[in-house]
Amino acid sequence: MNDDIKIIDEKVKAKSEFVDKIGRALAGTIIGQKSIIDRMIVAMLCNGHVMVEGVPGLAKTLIVKALAAAVDAKFARIQFTPDLLPSDLIGTMILNPKSGEFTSRKGPIFANIVLADEINRAPSKVQSALLEAMQEHRVTISDTTHHLPEPFMVLATQNPIEQEGTYPLPEAAIDRFMFKLKITYPRKEEELKIIDNALIGEEPKITKVVGIEEILLTRKVINEIYIDDKLKQYIINLVSATRTPQEYGLSELAGMIQFGASPRASINLAHAAKGHAFIRRRGYVTPDDIKGVALDVMRHRLILTYEAEAEEQTPETIIQKVLDAVDVP
Repeated sequence: MNDDIKIIDEKVKAKSEFVDKIGRALAGTIIGQKSIIDRMIVAMLCNGHVMVEGVPGLAKTLIVKALAAAVDAKFARIQFTPDLLPSDLIGTMILNPKSGEFTSRKGPIFANIVLADEINRAPSKVQSALLEAMQEHRVTISDTTHHLPEPFMVLATQNPIEQEGTYPLPEAAIDRFMFKLKITYPRKEEELKIIDNALIGEEPKITKVVGIEEILLTRKVINEIYIDDKLKQYIINLVSATRTPQEYGLSELAGMIQFGASPRASINLAHAAKGHAFIRRRGYVTPDDIKGVALDVMRHRLILTYEAEAEEQTPETIIQKVLDAVDVP
């Protein structure tokens, strides 16, 4: 390890202490789901957004609220409903009767952490307003452009089993999320702890352990984390294998993938790998960092064919085949 990487490594070890503090702060409220919390922390530190999918009752909203409570930043929860309007999200112009002038009234999106609860319940115009804000970090009210506060992060939840009265997000919109996380049922011993906590009848208070300034400074440190050119090529090969699988000895996947992952997948995979290295308290990226986040970065970026669905293939199984086939540097 050369001297420059050693310096970055020491800097990361010094700056990453608050990650463990967040874990301890959430331990009394969130039972299990460590990998979900880790991904949310990575996204927050890498200027990304997260889609969380799971059946009702798996604490999707609770996890997001708990993470926001551990961060000393402005938090807003927006319940997406079919009658929601874009102005309910970004704000509108209000007439002042005394002066006769219009002034901007900012909506709830002007927060550091925004919980978009059941995002697929709102119509496409509202979704578009949110997704524009996610991409540009600014919104336009009337003819005035307003910049959103930094850091700005959207944590969206959706229910995969209730499709009646929903407006599924188009693939181009889903692509703007760094991660798509799937929450599964807890283990038996974890569910027992959940019951014990619920029977107490009091929600544990979460201590704020990190502030806005520290998050912004951490982002600069993460940008300095070393990633070798061979690992960058490895990322490109993984993403390219979803587009032209036959070039990587995966001819059986050629008829199963209608559209592969976009260039945004490559960018997010590199950023997320650096973030993963950071929470593991390292100043350099390893192949395991890339493999560790690849599934969550790419699962929502693959569009499968009807043939794949008929053969009960999922994005997860296909990504795993790609990870197994592409040579690791």
